Amino acid sequence: MSQQEKTTARSRRGMVTSPHHLASEAGAKVLRRGGTAIEAVIAAGAALTVLYPHFCGLGGDAIWIIADRAGRRKAIMGIGQAANDLPKFETIPARGPLSALTTAAVVDSWGQALNFSQENWQGKESLASLLGDAIELAEEGFPVSSSQQHWHAFRSAEIESWPGIANAFVTEGHQRQPQLAEVLKAIALHGHREFYEGELASRIARALEAAGSPIRADDLAKTVATLAEPVSLTYRDIELLAPPPPSQGISTLAIMGILSNFSMRNVDPTSADFYHLCVEAVKQAFHDRGQIADPDFAAQRCAEWLAGDYLAAKAAAIDRKSALPWPHRFQTGDTVYLAAVDSEGRSASVLQSTYYDWGSGVLLPDTGILWQNRGAAFSTDPKSPNVLAPGKRPFYTLNPGLGLKNGMPHLLYGTQGADGQPQTLTVLLSRLIDHGFDPLSALSAPRFLLGRTFSDTRNNLKIEDAVGDDVLAELAGRGHEVIPISALNALSGQAGVIRLDGDGWMDGAHDPRSDGCAVGI
Repeated sequence: MSQQEKTTARSRRGMVTSPHHLASEAGAKVLRRGGTAIEAVIAAGAALTVLYPHFCGLGGDAIWIIADRAGRRKAIMGIGQAANDLPKFETIPARGPLSALTTAAVVDSWGQALNFSQENWQGKESLASLLGDAIELAEEGFPVSSSQQHWHAFRSAEIESWPGIANAFVTEGHQRQPQLAEVLKAIALHGHREFYEGELASRIARALEAAGSPIRADDLAKTVATLAEPVSLTYRDIELLAPPPPSQGISTLAIMGILSNFSMRNVDPTSADFYHLCVEAVKQAFHDRGQIADPDFAAQRCAEWLAGDYLAAKAAAIDRKSALPWPHRFQTGDTVYLAAVDSEGRSASVLQSTYYDWGSGVLLPDTGILWQNRGAAFSTDPKSPNVLAPGKRPFYTLNPGLGLKNGMPHLLYGTQGADGQPQTLTVLLSRLIDHGFDPLSALSAPRFLLGRTFSDTRNNLKIEDAVGDDVLAELAGRGHEVIPISALNALSGQAGVIRLDGDGWMDGAHDPRSDGCAVGI
């Protein structure tokens, strides 16, 4: 079977996309038995907490965008908050127990989403039924993914200093997680709040305290995923929905709003002009990104940041022949994107994450739970709107998207990649909307990553060399510090797309840079 056959799908009855084929199949099973898109995503997302432990897990968070043909649209903000009793920091560590500053909300997001499905979409599945595949995978095991192999090898020197991780997660062969299976069984038996208020919560809190994290039982009990109204912007004839602050979803919308001032349909998507405009629009939008923070602690000027005149002024500041210097601070991160559409067109677009690959590096004994390091995204600058504070949610890179056409779901999209998420979505959305690419073609085409990464501290423009030597030379001539990287490079993120057409068909794909696929039923 070719990579394209493994990666893409077309269907009328429903579809799931995720970065691992076993997770996509877990979600497809739910759709086949008549489940909703939300139920399918919970099954796939639970499976991914087992299959992709280096990118997501029960110790992490999730953000959802859900929409249907009846006009319902919601964001579910599954973001854990900072512990109530915090140490004093000069610098917040990126790894270790003191980076495990925030609670984990992915499990509560499943509960909130399931309630929405039952109340609005006539969902019938229980959490117990949806966690079945994840439990079986954790108990029986599975062949370790190429992505896990890569990131285990990449962090090999560090992993040796993270207690338990080197032994818990293999680099080749068969991966089993029996302790995690027992945790999933407890959630299936007692419900999602068991993770926050039950006997399991007590075990988790004791383990976090013993490891040196400031999170306590009271912090877990206060953790709740919230329903919010998405922010939106119309690009061409598509209304793009994104999660509100503290997510950087507003940055993705701003980039597209800036590009709407150019005739992108007339710009060759393989040309230096295309990449230059996308990169420069990213730079202009990212100048405001430092103001994004928890709206409960800092006023968020979303209407101002997305106003047409404001974005037009940013577009006018772009020199089409010269690159703007770029001194922006980079944040790393790793995530999984998954999405589902059911036979009624009901749609769920979701990102799950433990922030950096392998999160905080803190594996809780006797549970198999690897805790996130999302607290490292806070600032210690008292003047920053994102300054660390008890009970506060950090600036958030996760921003799954959903595009509506004539008020109905049309595009579901998202990607792994922290700072790179808005950048990847920019080229994907222009290719899909302006140039009519199908999902797999849009995902397979060359991408870029602007700024520093964990492997390169320079503020350069990394771009996949499949763009061709002429494009690389032209970009360099415009002042970009171009660093070619290999085609389908892991630095370029792992994205997924599902597109619904007006004739009832849907087609989708997951990134050829991943282990995943789209599965239609």
